[in-house]
Amino acid sequence: MADEIVQHTSWIERDTANVSDEPMVVFDHVDMVFNIASEQLNNLKEYFIKIAKRELFFKEFKALKDISFTINRGEVYGVVGSNGSGKSTLLKLVAGVLEPSTGTVAVNGTIAPIIELGAGFDYELTARENVYLNGALLGYSKKFISENYDEIIEFAEIQDFQDMPIKNYSSGMVARIAFAIATVTTPDILVVDEALSVGDFRFQEKCENRIKELVEQGTTLLFVSHSIEQVERVCERAIWIEKGEGRMQGDVMEVCEAYRNGI
Repeated sequence: MADEIVQHTSWIERDTANVSDEPMVVFDHVDMVFNIASEQLNNLKEYFIKIAKRELFFKEFKALKDISFTINRGEVYGVVGSNGSGKSTLLKLVAGVLEPSTGTVAVNGTIAPIIELGAGFDYELTARENVYLNGALLGYSKKFISENYDEIIEFAEIQDFQDMPIKNYSSGMVARIAFAIATVTTPDILVVDEALSVGDFRFQEKCENRIKELVEQGTTLLFVSHSIEQVERVCERAIWIEKGEGRMQGDVMEVCEAYRNGI
Protein backbone atom coordinates (compact mmCIF):
# COMPACT_ATOMS: atom_id res chain seq x y z
CA MET A 1 0.00 0.00 0.00
CA ALA A 2 1.21 3.45 -0.83
CA ASP A 3 1.81 5.64 2.16
CA GLU A 4 2.42 9.08 0.72
CA ILE A 5 1.67 11.84 3.19
CA VAL A 6 0.46 15.06 1.58
CA GLN A 7 -0.09 18.17 3.69
CA HIS A 8 -3.76 18.41 4.63
CA THR A 9 -5.41 20.77 7.07
CA SER A 10 -8.36 19.31 8.98
CA TRP A 11 -10.91 21.28 10.94
CA ILE A 12 -8.64 21.12 13.96
CA GLU A 13 -6.31 23.98 14.71
CA ARG A 14 -3.11 21.96 14.73
CA ASP A 15 -0.48 22.50 17.37
CA THR A 16 2.57 20.77 15.94
CA ALA A 17 4.00 20.47 19.45
CA ASN A 18 1.35 17.80 20.08
CA VAL A 19 2.35 15.73 17.03
CA SER A 20 5.43 13.52 17.21
CA ASP A 21 6.96 10.41 15.63
CA GLU A 22 6.10 8.39 18.74
CA PRO A 23 3.93 5.44 17.60
CA MET A 24 0.65 5.15 19.51
CA VAL A 25 -1.06 2.40 17.48
CA VAL A 26 0.89 -0.13 15.40
CA PHE A 27 -0.65 -2.93 13.32
CA ASP A 28 2.01 -5.35 12.07
CA HIS A 29 0.77 -7.88 9.47
CA VAL A 30 -2.50 -8.48 11.32
CA ASP A 31 -4.97 -11.20 10.35
CA MET A 32 -8.30 -11.66 12.14
CA VAL A 33 -9.99 -14.99 11.54
CA PHE A 34 -13.42 -16.06 12.81
CA ASN A 35 -14.72 -19.64 12.77
CA ILE A 36 -18.32 -19.70 11.52
CA ALA A 37 -20.64 -22.72 11.69
CA SER A 38 -21.27 -24.10 8.20
CA GLU A 39 -25.02 -24.28 8.87
CA GLN A 40 -27.55 -22.30 10.90
CA LEU A 41 -28.79 -23.97 14.09
CA ASN A 42 -31.94 -22.86 15.86
CA ASN A 43 -31.05 -23.72 19.45
CA LEU A 44 -28.39 -25.13 21.78
CA LYS A 45 -29.94 -28.61 21.67
CA GLU A 46 -29.34 -28.85 17.94
CA TYR A 47 -25.83 -27.50 18.43
CA PHE A 48 -24.86 -30.14 21.02
CA ILE A 49 -26.46 -32.95 19.02
CA LYS A 50 -24.40 -31.96 15.98
CA ILE A 51 -21.24 -31.85 18.12
CA ALA A 52 -21.98 -35.27 19.64
CA LYS A 53 -22.50 -36.77 16.17
CA ARG A 54 -19.44 -34.92 14.87
CA GLU A 55 -21.62 -33.36 12.20
CA LEU A 56 -20.88 -29.74 13.04
CA PHE A 57 -18.32 -28.13 10.78
CA PHE A 58 -16.85 -24.67 10.76
CA LYS A 59 -15.45 -22.53 8.01
CA GLU A 60 -12.93 -19.76 8.39
CA PHE A 61 -13.85 -16.16 7.69
CA LYS A 62 -10.96 -13.70 7.40
CA ALA A 63 -12.25 -10.35 8.62
CA LEU A 64 -8.81 -8.74 8.24
CA LYS A 65 -5.96 -9.84 5.99
CA ASP A 66 -2.34 -8.73 6.49
CA ILE A 67 -3.11 -5.21 7.75
CA SER A 68 -0.15 -2.97 8.64
CA PHE A 69 -0.15 0.72 9.57
CA THR A 70 1.16 3.10 12.24
CA ILE A 71 -0.56 6.05 13.94
CA ASN A 72 1.76 8.50 15.69
CA ARG A 73 1.05 10.63 18.76
CA GLY A 74 -1.33 13.50 18.07
CA GLU A 75 -2.45 12.26 14.66
CA VAL A 76 -6.07 12.31 13.48
CA TYR A 77 -6.46 9.07 11.54
CA GLY A 78 -9.51 7.82 9.65
CA VAL A 79 -10.71 4.38 8.54
CA VAL A 80 -12.96 4.10 5.47
CA GLY A 81 -14.58 1.16 3.72
CA SER A 82 -17.96 -0.26 2.81
CA ASN A 83 -20.20 -2.18 5.22
CA GLY A 84 -18.62 -5.48 6.24
CA SER A 85 -15.15 -4.38 5.15
CA GLY A 86 -13.59 -4.99 8.59
CA LYS A 87 -13.59 -1.46 10.02
CA SER A 88 -15.33 -2.36 13.29
CA THR A 89 -13.14 -5.44 13.72
CA LEU A 90 -10.08 -3.21 13.37
CA LEU A 91 -11.36 -0.83 16.04
CA LYS A 92 -12.13 -3.70 18.41
CA LEU A 93 -8.54 -4.89 18.04
CA VAL A 94 -7.30 -1.41 18.96
CA ALA A 95 -9.67 -1.27 21.94
CA GLY A 96 -8.48 -4.67 23.16
CA VAL A 97 -11.89 -6.31 22.74
CA LEU A 98 -10.34 -8.79 20.29
CA GLU A 99 -6.85 -10.24 19.86
CA PRO A 100 -5.42 -10.82 16.38
CA SER A 101 -5.23 -14.33 14.97
CA THR A 102 -1.76 -13.58 13.60
CA GLY A 103 0.45 -10.50 13.65
CA THR A 104 0.60 -7.94 16.44
CA VAL A 105 -1.37 -4.91 17.60
CA ALA A 106 0.55 -2.54 19.87
CA VAL A 107 -1.21 0.30 21.69
CA ASN A 108 0.78 2.87 23.66
CA GLY A 109 -1.13 4.74 26.38
CA THR A 110 -4.62 5.05 27.81
CA ILE A 111 -7.50 4.49 25.43
CA ALA A 112 -11.14 5.63 25.42
CA PRO A 113 -13.14 3.56 22.93
CA ILE A 114 -16.52 4.88 21.75
CA ILE A 115 -17.67 1.84 19.77
CA GLU A 116 -21.03 0.09 19.90
CA LEU A 117 -22.43 2.94 21.98
CA GLY A 118 -24.31 1.75 25.04
CA ALA A 119 -22.77 -1.74 24.96
CA GLY A 120 -21.55 -1.33 28.55
CA PHE A 121 -24.92 -0.19 29.89
CA ASP A 122 -27.57 -2.06 31.88
CA TYR A 123 -30.85 -0.88 30.39
CA GLU A 124 -32.79 -1.67 33.56
CA LEU A 125 -30.69 0.81 35.53
CA THR A 126 -31.05 4.59 35.56
CA ALA A 127 -28.72 6.95 33.72
CA ARG A 128 -27.16 7.92 37.04
CA GLU A 129 -26.38 4.29 37.87
CA ASN A 130 -25.08 3.63 34.35
CA VAL A 131 -22.71 6.57 34.51
CA TYR A 132 -20.97 4.91 37.47
CA LEU A 133 -21.16 1.45 35.88
CA ASN A 134 -19.78 2.51 32.51
CA GLY A 135 -17.18 4.72 34.16
CA ALA A 136 -15.93 1.72 36.16
CA LEU A 137 -15.68 -0.32 32.95
CA LEU A 138 -13.51 2.44 31.47
CA GLY A 139 -11.27 2.34 34.54
CA TYR A 140 -12.50 5.50 36.29
CA SER A 141 -12.69 5.50 40.08
CA LYS A 142 -16.00 6.16 41.85
CA LYS A 143 -14.47 9.34 43.26
CA PHE A 144 -13.53 10.56 39.78
CA ILE A 145 -17.04 9.90 38.46
CA SER A 146 -18.59 11.71 41.44
CA GLU A 147 -16.34 14.71 40.87
CA ASN A 148 -17.22 14.85 37.18
CA TYR A 149 -20.81 13.60 37.32
CA ASP A 150 -22.45 16.99 36.80
CA GLU A 151 -20.25 17.71 33.79
CA ILE A 152 -21.17 14.34 32.23
CA ILE A 153 -24.90 14.87 32.73
CA GLU A 154 -24.74 18.45 31.49
CA PHE A 155 -22.81 17.51 28.35
CA ALA A 156 -25.25 14.66 27.62
CA GLU A 157 -28.15 17.08 28.20
CA ILE A 158 -30.16 14.64 30.32
CA GLN A 159 -30.51 16.68 33.54
CA ASP A 160 -34.27 16.02 33.69
CA PHE A 161 -33.96 12.29 32.94
CA GLN A 162 -30.95 11.11 34.97
CA ASP A 163 -33.05 9.00 37.36
CA MET A 164 -35.07 7.32 34.59
CA PRO A 165 -34.16 3.77 33.45
CA ILE A 166 -32.33 4.10 30.16
CA LYS A 167 -34.53 1.43 28.57
CA ASN A 168 -36.89 4.38 28.11
CA TYR A 169 -34.21 6.47 26.37
CA SER A 170 -33.87 6.99 22.64
CA SER A 171 -30.73 5.67 20.95
CA GLY A 172 -29.54 9.25 20.60
CA MET A 173 -29.81 9.87 24.36
CA VAL A 174 -27.85 6.68 25.10
CA ALA A 175 -25.17 7.75 22.63
CA ARG A 176 -24.90 11.13 24.31
CA ILE A 177 -24.27 9.56 27.72
CA ALA A 178 -21.69 7.13 26.34
CA PHE A 179 -19.84 9.92 24.55
CA ALA A 180 -19.92 12.20 27.61
CA ILE A 181 -18.47 9.47 29.87
CA ALA A 182 -15.71 8.44 27.45
CA THR A 183 -14.53 12.01 26.86
CA VAL A 184 -14.76 13.41 30.40
CA THR A 185 -11.01 12.85 30.71
CA THR A 186 -8.20 13.37 28.18
CA PRO A 187 -7.14 9.92 26.93
CA ASP A 188 -3.94 9.25 25.01
CA ILE A 189 -6.02 7.59 22.28
CA LEU A 190 -9.68 8.20 21.41
CA VAL A 191 -11.41 5.60 19.22
CA VAL A 192 -14.67 6.79 17.67
CA ASP A 193 -16.97 4.56 15.60
CA GLU A 194 -20.11 6.22 14.22
CA ALA A 195 -20.68 8.11 17.49
CA LEU A 196 -21.20 11.33 15.56
CA SER A 197 -23.87 9.81 13.30
CA VAL A 198 -26.31 9.32 16.19
CA GLY A 199 -28.56 12.14 17.34
CA ASP A 200 -29.34 15.52 15.89
CA PHE A 201 -26.97 17.73 13.92
CA ARG A 202 -26.54 20.17 16.81
CA PHE A 203 -25.28 17.44 19.14
CA GLN A 204 -23.03 15.99 16.43
CA GLU A 205 -21.44 19.43 16.16
CA LYS A 206 -21.05 19.51 19.95
CA CYS A 207 -19.28 16.13 19.87
CA GLU A 208 -16.96 17.32 17.10
CA ASN A 209 -16.05 20.35 19.20
CA ARG A 210 -15.24 18.12 22.17
CA ILE A 211 -13.03 15.96 19.95
CA LYS A 212 -11.27 19.09 18.69
CA GLU A 213 -10.47 20.09 22.27
CA LEU A 214 -9.05 16.64 23.07
CA VAL A 215 -6.88 16.52 19.94
CA GLU A 216 -5.60 20.04 20.59
CA GLN A 217 -4.55 18.76 24.04
CA GLY A 218 -2.54 15.94 22.43
CA THR A 219 -5.04 13.07 22.14
CA THR A 220 -4.52 10.73 19.18
CA LEU A 221 -7.78 10.10 17.30
CA LEU A 222 -8.80 6.97 15.37
CA PHE A 223 -12.06 7.77 13.60
CA VAL A 224 -14.58 5.76 11.56
CA SER A 225 -17.64 7.18 9.84
CA HIS A 226 -19.88 6.20 6.92
CA SER A 227 -19.78 9.87 5.97
CA ILE A 228 -16.74 10.36 3.74
CA GLU A 229 -17.22 14.12 3.97
CA GLN A 230 -16.93 13.88 7.75
CA VAL A 231 -13.74 11.79 7.52
CA GLU A 232 -12.27 14.37 5.14
CA ARG A 233 -13.23 17.20 7.45
CA VAL A 234 -11.96 15.57 10.66
CA CYS A 235 -8.92 13.52 9.64
CA GLU A 236 -5.46 14.13 8.20
CA ARG A 237 -4.46 10.59 7.22
CA ALA A 238 -6.59 7.51 6.53
CA ILE A 239 -6.60 3.86 5.55
CA TRP A 240 -9.10 2.30 3.14
CA ILE A 241 -10.08 -1.30 3.97
CA GLU A 242 -12.19 -3.40 1.60
CA LYS A 243 -13.19 -7.04 2.21
CA GLY A 244 -10.63 -7.16 5.01
CA GLU A 245 -7.74 -6.03 2.82
CA GLY A 246 -5.84 -2.75 3.02
CA ARG A 247 -6.37 -1.05 -0.32
CA MET A 248 -4.63 2.27 0.32
CA GLN A 249 -3.31 4.52 3.08
CA GLY A 250 -1.93 8.04 3.20
CA ASP A 251 -3.32 11.56 2.87
CA VAL A 252 -7.02 11.55 3.78
CA MET A 253 -8.15 13.45 0.65
CA GLU A 254 -6.35 11.04 -1.68
CA VAL A 255 -7.60 7.95 0.16
CA CYS A 256 -11.21 9.16 0.23
CA GLU A 257 -11.10 10.11 -3.45
CA ALA A 258 -9.79 6.64 -4.33
CA TYR A 259 -12.52 5.07 -2.19
CA ARG A 260 -15.19 7.11 -3.99
CA ASN A 261 -13.88 6.01 -7.36
CA GLY A 262 -13.57 2.40 -6.25
CA ILE A 263 -9.94 2.11 -7.29
